[in-house]
Amino acid sequence: MPFKIRRIVTTHDANGKAIIGMDSVQESSPGVKDKNVQNAGLWATAQMPVDMSSDRDPVANKLQLSPGPEGSIFRMLELPAGTPALMHRTNTVDYVLLMEGECDMILDDGKEVHMNQGDVMIQQGTWHGWANRSSKTCRIAFVLIDAKKPAKIFSDH
Repeated sequence: MPFKIRRIVTTHDANGKAIIGMDSVQESSPGVKDKNVQNAGLWATAQMPVDMSSDRDPVANKLQLSPGPEGSIFRMLELPAGTPALMHRTNTVDYVLLMEGECDMILDDGKEVHMNQGDVMIQQGTWHGWANRSSKTCRIAFVLIDAKKPAKIFSDH
């Protein structure tokens, strides 16, 4: 079921004074591979260091799954109760914060980590999947940052 999240973005006026540049409600969209999973793009950057001079909304267009070279993506994901793990990997460092509920993160060798509300994880380009085996929806915030693929990764599965 779609969800809405308020997104507030600060910026500067012509005199350099801090102002609220955007205050809007973002509505989620169905996931690309699982239509039951809801995904809300909140922000994206195209380079490092970030160019803060643009006043365009970087997530107003099509949903990006991975950031471009030197880019980042901030998104919110909602997994309904009973969602199985969809295994995947991105060439990113991911900052993960479980906002609501609980879920399991599964690695390619079958090892699992159970996460509860408030838990954080840092993923470094690992093959993984998120499963919600609970009876309640879980909401997860992700920040994906482009990274160089380490030499020790031998397979993309």
